[in-house]
Amino acid sequence: MSTLITEQPIAVAPRPWTDHALLHPWLLRGLSLALVLAAWEYAGRVPISPAFPTFADTAAAWLAMLQDGSLLRALWITLQPLAIGLLISGLLGVAIGVAMGLNRLTEWFGAPIFIVLQSAPLAALIPLLTFAYGIGLTSKVLTVCIMAMPVIVLNAFNAVRHTPGSLLEMGKSFLGSKRQLILAIVLPAASPVIFAGLRLGAAAGFIGAILAELLITPTGIGDIITYSQSIADYPAMYAAIATVILFSVLFIELLEWLEIRLFRPDQRVPR
Repeated sequence: MSTLITEQPIAVAPRPWTDHALLHPWLLRGLSLALVLAAWEYAGRVPISPAFPTFADTAAAWLAMLQDGSLLRALWITLQPLAIGLLISGLLGVAIGVAMGLNRLTEWFGAPIFIVLQSAPLAALIPLLTFAYGIGLTSKVLTVCIMAMPVIVLNAFNAVRHTPGSLLEMGKSFLGSKRQLILAIVLPAASPVIFAGLRLGAAAGFIGAILAELLITPTGIGDIITYSQSIADYPAMYAAIATVILFSVLFIELLEWLEIRLFRPDQRVPR
């Protein structure tokens, strides 16, 4: 008489909560930030240069400028051309990139222009913009646009062009119109790379805004950097630079959060 032997499942012990805590992204980011700040403090105390302050001195200068309101006023002035330039670059850049990805004639006309703009030293064009449009808001907005738009356009173009063919064939088999294919298949499939281009473009736009204030006319954060350097107030200069970096990181993190919430539910962290 034969006996039926059933294979019992092997119980796997759950990972201890300490392993999850040690690998949590926020903890790793905090450790990375603490390491950078500790290295900054050590390098300032050595010192590696008389013009390199400690993190403690920089933080004290940042708090002083925050209390007297000079930092917030300068940041507000800097954000005006930056916000306008990023809005124009985002809307127009994505539209041009999608059009290039959908139409060969548009690609042949636009792709060489933006490839050249992406590889060219665009900071050299800032004096020409100043000569043509003066030292006002227009020149600064255009500086942000020429820095941010090429990477946004090319990322949107490549995202649309590399839409999986199987998805398009499926949409055609269901008799979807061209408009339906674009709205329901092409744009959702391209959204991760488009948002990656927006993040890269935003980072380039921040660089363009500071370059405009340093090369066109010293206003906003650029004014604090230039003035602090002229009087050798290096903690204030580094505090202004750190403020721009911090704001840029927060803005890019916001774009990533919006991308995950709107277009990539598979990447959401379960509660």
